[in-house]
Amino acid sequence: MICEHFGRCGGCAYLDISYEDELTLKKNALVECLGEYGFLVKSLKPSPLPVGYRNKMELAFGDESKDGRLALGMRKKRSYYEVATPLDCVLIPDDFKKIIEYVLEYFREAGEAFFHRKRHIGALRHLVLRHGAFTGEILINLSATSALQAPLEPFVQGLTSLPLAGKIVGILHSVNDGVADAVKNENVRLLWGRDYFYEEICGLRFKVAAHAFFQTNSSAAEVLYEIVKDYAAEGNFNPKRLSIIDESGFLSAISDPERRIKFPSAANSTAYDLYCGTGTIAQIIAPLFERVVGIELVEDAILSAKDNAKLNFITNCEFHAGDVFDVLRNLPGTRPGVIVVDPPRDGLHPKALSQISALASPRLIYVACKPSSLARDLVLLAKAGYTPVKIDAVDMFPRTPHVECCALLRLADT
Repeated sequence: MICEHFGRCGGCAYLDISYEDELTLKKNALVECLGEYGFLVKSLKPSPLPVGYRNKMELAFGDESKDGRLALGMRKKRSYYEVATPLDCVLIPDDFKKIIEYVLEYFREAGEAFFHRKRHIGALRHLVLRHGAFTGEILINLSATSALQAPLEPFVQGLTSLPLAGKIVGILHSVNDGVADAVKNENVRLLWGRDYFYEEICGLRFKVAAHAFFQTNSSAAEVLYEIVKDYAAEGNFNPKRLSIIDESGFLSAISDPERRIKFPSAANSTAYDLYCGTGTIAQIIAPLFERVVGIELVEDAILSAKDNAKLNFITNCEFHAGDVFDVLRNLPGTRPGVIVVDPPRDGLHPKALSQISALASPRLIYVACKPSSLARDLVLLAKAGYTPVKIDAVDMFPRTPHVECCALLRLADT
């Protein structure tokens, strides 16, 4: 299927080839990008859902052409204002398309204009749509300047009346009078419902705040997190969490040398989940450890992580809000047996990388959405004594050039 905006909206890159060919191209590009560590790439696992998979869209208001009528969608390549309305987009679910169509028509009829970043006139800025792919819950956030004149009560009534497969659980309005073209977590008011939604991943339920990070492809996220869990389980077993397997399973596990499961020492009974977001990885690996510590800069995400742990009856996770470097400096406790890092696209900040290396954890699991950042940090971590052992990738973003990587590193002599 070829979208009418293919090649212009800046989203898809591989709509004109088969998904199988896309995976081959991506894996080859990944191996090349990782340079000396490219040979460690064991697999590129496909997304279980290659189309309609996005559970989050940040859409911009603009015009269809210069001085054309109001539009809402993805910014076109090499264009400052023009956007492509994604009603035929293969990446987003049908419910999102119905919402986009309604929002666009409502503000066209109301005579509202988009915010012109050069002339600083107009009100409409962004529409952020999020949903739980496995729960069907939808959260809507309209971002506009304080110059917005259209009434929002009928806007809400129209949205909540749409015939959707899922269910809208919250509608927000963010007032942003800044100049930068960015969605800000400021001046947010609740128009209707609640300011979060729920998603279910790997058998756990997660509360996701409006601005909290969460993987944009829920089904592929399950694939990724199973890889992380397998990496974390290598050489580790928690005897105080025997409820996760029955007695016969436990006996066979400890008698099978190939599984390399050992009782934890004081060193490997603790795991750190850095840049933990809403605590997904921390809670998924929680059965493997006595203690799991999550650290995240966004305070709302940490509040959600704590709520999630209670929701899932997980008692051995603790979460701290703050910069990873600062929190690690002041964090008491045993040296972690495993550190999981899932940093922003630009990778680990040099100060954080230095602090992480100083912890001398026997194993480090690096989750990366930007392979070039991973390639750079692998070299730096190798200088700090960590040896990359293997890398698995997941096609978290089908039809685009991007992939998600997961690398396992071991500290020398551990």
